[in-house]
Amino acid sequence: MAVLEIRDIRKAFGDLEVLRGVDITVEKGDVIAILGPSGSGKTTLLRCINFLESADSGTMTFDSKTYDLANISKRDIAAVRRNTGFVFQNYNLFENKNALQNVTIGLTVGRKMKKEDAERIGMDLLKRVGLESHADYYPSQLSGGQQQRVAIARALAANPEIIYFDEPTSALDPELIGEVLQVMKELADSGMTMLVVTHEMDFARNVSNHTIFMENGVIVEEGPSREFFDAPKMERTKEFLRIEDTRTKITQEGL
Repeated sequence: MAVLEIRDIRKAFGDLEVLRGVDITVEKGDVIAILGPSGSGKTTLLRCINFLESADSGTMTFDSKTYDLANISKRDIAAVRRNTGFVFQNYNLFENKNALQNVTIGLTVGRKMKKEDAERIGMDLLKRVGLESHADYYPSQLSGGQQQRVAIARALAANPEIIYFDEPTSALDPELIGEVLQVMKELADSGMTMLVVTHEMDFARNVSNHTIFMENGVIVEEGPSREFFDAPKMERTKEFLRIEDTRTKITQEGL
């Protein structure tokens, strides 16, 4: 059953066409990795389908309802967002609120939930991401990896049907990446539906079930992740994977 269907999404900034007719189908329980070089349109795609940017055209079918992305109402945007989560590159936590408050603010303010009920949910989620003992810590007291795990807990608070991840490890020091990827793997194993823009090739190969490669605003190639990595069909995909393999080896060797 499709949780999300995107058809012919397009977006330009002035004369620059960033998305040039992208189609994606996400089934319940899918973990889809979106790969591509900088400027390929990956982040813009996520921002358009979560309405942080306005698409120029295209349709979205979500929760059995179809929306015109260029003319969607604020009410419909709010309805879709209530059932989705978004994890940003740079955490986007409130610096003046502790970890628990960052997780629960959407419940208490956005959904008018009683504080004690929201805090019970928040503590369960902080425990899920391994930060139950850090509930009273403020962002400045947390490492980047810990902040990103709080952001993941916040995304889970709304009990979303799908979570979008926008390069969630790109702002982290190498030694902190693993703790975030482990939480994401555990979410995938639990059946969470996820659409993940990432440069982490091991995650895409071993955790996602479907991989998409984008460049210049279009999908160059996509397929089941193991097939995508073991037997890519397009020469551009092969070249990209070779470059990423080399970059990974250099990073691991510390050169």
